[in-house]
Amino acid sequence: MVAIIDYGAGNLSSVKKALDYLGAENEITQDREKILSATHIILPGVGSFEDAMNSMKARGLVDVVKEAAASGKPFLGICLGLQLLFESSEESPGAEGLGILKGKIVEIPKNTGLKVPHMGWNSISVKQKDGIFKDIDDESYFYFVHSYYLKDAEEDVVAATTEYGVSIQCAVQKGNLCATQFHPEKSSKVGLKLLENFLSKGE
Repeated sequence: MVAIIDYGAGNLSSVKKALDYLGAENEITQDREKILSATHIILPGVGSFEDAMNSMKARGLVDVVKEAAASGKPFLGICLGLQLLFESSEESPGAEGLGILKGKIVEIPKNTGLKVPHMGWNSISVKQKDGIFKDIDDESYFYFVHSYYLKDAEEDVVAATTEYGVSIQCAVQKGNLCATQFHPEKSSKVGLKLLENFLSKGE
């Protein structure tokens, strides 16, 4: 059973639809016991960093998410769900993230001549060719929608990068924990392959 964490700030239906397509039993839930008893956990997210953290706190989910991430079970953060794993974001000064990983969430510069938010398909450079990126070609294209990005994460957790005026650390992977800035559930066949790889973790 895959638990899709519902904290009021996620694009949940598209994630559920992708998992349904893959035949994976899944449930959108904010129930502590269901999340912690799931075999796999997904933390999706859209919107602002502070709003998401406030929403998570209001539902009593901060400690649940931290416990799930530390459980050893496969855990996947998507888009804002990646950013929330870190300590803070330039988007919301003073707001504390989950602090599970170390790195900076910073704004995409507006002086590169490229549109912000970064919206659309972009190729990635795969650094870790196992785990969620098993059998996924380097320079594969994934779908992005974001204005903030991960920078200065510890090098050994960076699983993929992309270029958009700056170098963006667009995926991380550390043990059971993985996260992507892009949306695999909106990234056609290659995104479904990544989700399949995630589902096969822990088997």
